[in-house]
Amino acid sequence: MDMGTGKTITTIAVAGAMFYQHKALKMLVVAPKSIVDVWDEEFRKFADFPYCLAVLDGTGEKKADTIRNMIGTGLQVIVVNYESCWRLETELTRWKPDMIVCDESSKIKNTQAKCSKALHHLGKISSYNLILTGTPVTNSPLDFFSQYKFLDDSIFGQSFYAFRSYYAVMGGYQQHQVIGYKHLAELVSKAHAIAYRIRIDEAVELPEFVDEIRSVRLEPKAQKIYDGISKDSYAELAAGEVTTRNVLTQLLRLSQCTGGYIRNDDGGDVQQVSTAKLEALEDIVDDCMDSGRKVVVFARFIPEIDAISKMLRKKDIGHAIIKGDVTNRTEQVEAFQKDPNCKVFIGQLATTGMGLTLTAGTVAVYYSLDFSYANYEQSRARIRRIGQTQRGVYIHLVAKGTIDEHVMSALQHKGDIAKMVVDDYKTILGGKTQ
Repeated sequence: MDMGTGKTITTIAVAGAMFYQHKALKMLVVAPKSIVDVWDEEFRKFADFPYCLAVLDGTGEKKADTIRNMIGTGLQVIVVNYESCWRLETELTRWKPDMIVCDESSKIKNTQAKCSKALHHLGKISSYNLILTGTPVTNSPLDFFSQYKFLDDSIFGQSFYAFRSYYAVMGGYQQHQVIGYKHLAELVSKAHAIAYRIRIDEAVELPEFVDEIRSVRLEPKAQKIYDGISKDSYAELAAGEVTTRNVLTQLLRLSQCTGGYIRNDDGGDVQQVSTAKLEALEDIVDDCMDSGRKVVVFARFIPEIDAISKMLRKKDIGHAIIKGDVTNRTEQVEAFQKDPNCKVFIGQLATTGMGLTLTAGTVAVYYSLDFSYANYEQSRARIRRIGQTQRGVYIHLVAKGTIDEHVMSALQHKGDIAKMVVDDYKTILGGKTQ
């Protein structure tokens, strides 16, 4: 199922049905680190059946202890990231899930990866297995094997080498290089026998663009820094004159922190305090590159834009940038619109909100937002406008328990964000510290 077509809500519906039929009482969800919290949010929103859910975080011992002591009425759900899954294989085996879901299952396409091997073992002890992906095949048809070995190893067998020998033509040095494929009709028939496909441009009941909120959890150290800034900001406002400028200045510091960067107290050097949003964006970009989609990223702060560009350069992904000091803006837009090798556009929200056409993109990611509803609405119109021929997705990266949630709530209700953050600053800065 393509991004934005409802993989999560579909899975929750299946899980609820399985629970009511007494076929599944324990459910394990394995997902990329950046989206484990999305499952908690989506269960809260959509699950109309009794359940208890734990997202495994903290130290390895804490995660293992959560598994050992998992109790509660209804469907028991454990959500864990791929990296932790293989480390917790023993505890998860003892827990004996009835149903296992691999979200973004291309993460286990490498048969030799530790997380793949762990899930091949775990898949044998569960009664029901499900993989969710828009792109099960990214490099070659052989990508099917490991994912299907987790699902049901009777479909393609247990041996990758036997599978490769049957479906691939080997050549090159010592016959170790795949130079072609054979029996592809049979491979496709077997793969589709237990799968179904939904493409976003074929899902006629969906709106033209789908909105998605992707929750991101700040690292413990970053959360501690955020809480400290919040407490100090509240104290400063309580001790001095409360003006719109003063409030927005304090809230600006919080927004910078959720994006991963803060300035030193003297206003000098920028310090990186978190990579949570950057990792979440990287997962989205990887998925889009695999499915051949261009991405537009909107961010508020220059250090965020620089970090995003650095990440893309490391991955050798061509991209265009518009921010305050960029003068060749027309060339940047032209490259994104027309050059097939320019796959990502990064725009500073206040600079690219108006006048640009970015219809080559079908996925827009809001890395960070400012307090202007007008900027937000204008930026959305850069992609969904005359010339756009495809459906797409707006993804909002929102740090849990931070100012991001307040801003997102105001946007959803088409509120005046600037007014909201000023009038409700005590709520935003208060929380634990108030």
